Amino acid sequence: MSVVSSRELLWNFTLRELRTKYRRSVLGWTWSMLNPLATVAIYWFVFGVIFPGVAPVGDPSELDSFALFLLCGLIPWNFFALMCNMGLGSITGNAGLVRRVAFPREILVFANVTHACVQFAIELTLLCIVLVIAGSPLILWLPVLLFASVLLVMFGSGFALALGSLSVYFRDMAYLWTIVIQVWFFATPIVYPPSLLRENESIPDWVVTVLDANPAAKFIEVFRTLLYDGTGPAATDLLVLAVISAATLTFGWWLFLRLEPRFAEEV
Repeated sequence: MSVVSSRELLWNFTLRELRTKYRRSVLGWTWSMLNPLATVAIYWFVFGVIFPGVAPVGDPSELDSFALFLLCGLIPWNFFALMCNMGLGSITGNAGLVRRVAFPREILVFANVTHACVQFAIELTLLCIVLVIAGSPLILWLPVLLFASVLLVMFGSGFALALGSLSVYFRDMAYLWTIVIQVWFFATPIVYPPSLLRENESIPDWVVTVLDANPAAKFIEVFRTLLYDGTGPAATDLLVLAVISAATLTFGWWLFLRLEPRFAEEV
């Protein structure tokens, strides 16, 4: 069975995840907005008040708000991290189904990715409304923003598939990934502008080169260009991200299919 032929099963798994996420909570899906807002408030207080961070002026939006600058990078990153974290436990967390029922196991990963997409859509829509009110001309670039979001979904899905399959055989993967994602977060210019790395003479050139090769940094740069600056990114940047996203998804899916035959025995 292919994922396409099992699309109804994918939809049902996605609905299950959506229905159970905030079951019995008082505020329900309001937490989808409150959680990222709380995270932004914390980072804004730490890096905007205690250790003041200066946001670059948007061009041509002329926005000059550290909170909005932070949001434009933090929301795409949180979406990527959510896809990875949910994909990591998608197989081991459904051990009973994997043992007893024959179906394309990658559907469990894609159901979690789709679930994450719903939350990302809510957060991104709210952010776009705020940015438009603040003066960003991003409406003209909404089709490009949608394309960049699709590329981010592909990129995150590749990691989710790889992590979900590896965690079946290597249960320490969850602990290892927690460390990796924390290091990756601070290696990506989210709470600081990219220029800070290049202007700091105390940072070795090879470190800057390695950090510049960070694909997550390129995603954040593209999203900030579209949202905060309100203009289009370079076509070469989108092309690079398209190649990276396609390669990541292909490798992640290949690894998943390679390891899938023994899932029922290992979970």
